[in-house]
Amino acid sequence: MGTSFFLALLGGFSSDFFSTYYIYIISATIEFMGLLMLTLQACIPSLRQPICASVNRNAPCKEVGGGHIAMLFSGLYLVALGVGGIKGSLPSHGAEQFDENTPQGRKHRSSFFNYYIFCLACGALIAVTLVVWIEDNKGWQWGFGISTVAILSSIVIFLLGSRTYRIKVPTGSPMTTIFKVLVAAFSNSLFPKNSIGNVLDTRETPQNTTEISEEEGHGEQNTEIQTEMKDLKFIGKATVENTAYPSLHCTVKQVQDVKIVVQVVPIFMSTVMLNCCLAQLSTFSVQQAATMNTYIGALKVPPASLPIFPVIFTMILAPVYNHIIIPFARAVTKSEMGITHLQRIGMGLFLSVVAMAVAALVEMKRKRVAEQSGLMNSTEPLPITFLWVALQYLFLGSADLFSLAGLMEFFFTEAPLSMRSLTTALSWASLAMGYYLSSVIVSIVNHITGRFQQTPWLYGSNLNHYHLERFYWLMCILSGLNFFHYLLWATRYKYRSTKPDDKRDQLDNIPSEA
Repeated sequence: MGTSFFLALLGGFSSDFFSTYYIYIISATIEFMGLLMLTLQACIPSLRQPICASVNRNAPCKEVGGGHIAMLFSGLYLVALGVGGIKGSLPSHGAEQFDENTPQGRKHRSSFFNYYIFCLACGALIAVTLVVWIEDNKGWQWGFGISTVAILSSIVIFLLGSRTYRIKVPTGSPMTTIFKVLVAAFSNSLFPKNSIGNVLDTRETPQNTTEISEEEGHGEQNTEIQTEMKDLKFIGKATVENTAYPSLHCTVKQVQDVKIVVQVVPIFMSTVMLNCCLAQLSTFSVQQAATMNTYIGALKVPPASLPIFPVIFTMILAPVYNHIIIPFARAVTKSEMGITHLQRIGMGLFLSVVAMAVAALVEMKRKRVAEQSGLMNSTEPLPITFLWVALQYLFLGSADLFSLAGLMEFFFTEAPLSMRSLTTALSWASLAMGYYLSSVIVSIVNHITGRFQQTPWLYGSNLNHYHLERFYWLMCILSGLNFFHYLLWATRYKYRSTKPDDKRDQLDNIPSEA
């Protein structure tokens, strides 16, 4: 999973260099090949290790190796590569279909990101219910087979719309521009040949005029190039005319594009902590539920099926947000967006703080019930329903919807046209970094608390003796600090490619200096 999320950056980079259309087809085909390999291995006995039925501990099962393990990991990582490519290309491809020069087009694009998350939740719901049940009762080959047919069907459905798609013309590697600007700024800082005041206003050159015209779909106000180098002065040095290094000369537009990318990085980093909180849903939250009463009436719910709760919450909240909350916000604020991208991300971060506080309170209640029932050292289910744990799923699921959809739309609208897919893919990289950070924080907490107490907070086989509530309070405090850190950057951020809605029409009437 972590590999697939990080490979979304490769998918985004490739989409900007080639096109989202072709990268999706290639990535989906790679995922199909990986799932096909896994399906064949699960179906054909000669392609997998024999089932170990030995009950004798002195006769351990034979460890898998050779061609079997090569086929297994080849299939798994082909799937990861395909998933990464799809995540890096499909959101941008969908968003490119809407005309961002019209209010209706921008509204539809915002709805697209909402329903993109909604469709992800629908797929997850089928995966953790129907597919899991079929795998448990019919075999792994059926689960892999269903996934293989699903991705093959998606390729066919995607191709059916080929004649109607708007496909962005590739403008070259976005990384080339970024590296060129950074190297030029560094070179001009170390070896200045001319004064920093000799900044070229390349807007008047034919080359730069061509570049500006290629930024179609942005409107006149979006092609306005700012030559003031007050912000990020180091990067601004890349525009200095340096005859000693002509190959490193950068246009003002290229520098402005890199500045935009640099300015969205703090927003991106602020979302990593939220995803660190989301990691608790598949770890400690499941362990909590396993110690509680998991019956709903006569139905016994496996603790591992708890992720169904945030999925259901997302499926309910996405249409409510799109059809009730947003229209109400537009009516109140008298603006096109109603709720800006940064406000939406901030709502998600704030909900993560609330979720961790709720998780701490629920854990305190769970341990209190265990102590009052005399079951602190018992493995029997506690007389408290596991639905209490679902409360933190409600808040974290809502936080994920607000932040992920808001982050993708923010990156897509703010990034330069040539870097949109790459920056949109940062949303998935944030998720991977959050999961990795969660493991790091747990290790640090155990290391520090183990030095001052007899046992660490999160150690042992009995969850009742954990200090999980303290860990959740720590996560709540860290999330709160992260929220204020986010506010620091969000309040200072000035929208670039898409101006605030109430000013957009005014700016459209101002002639461009270009």
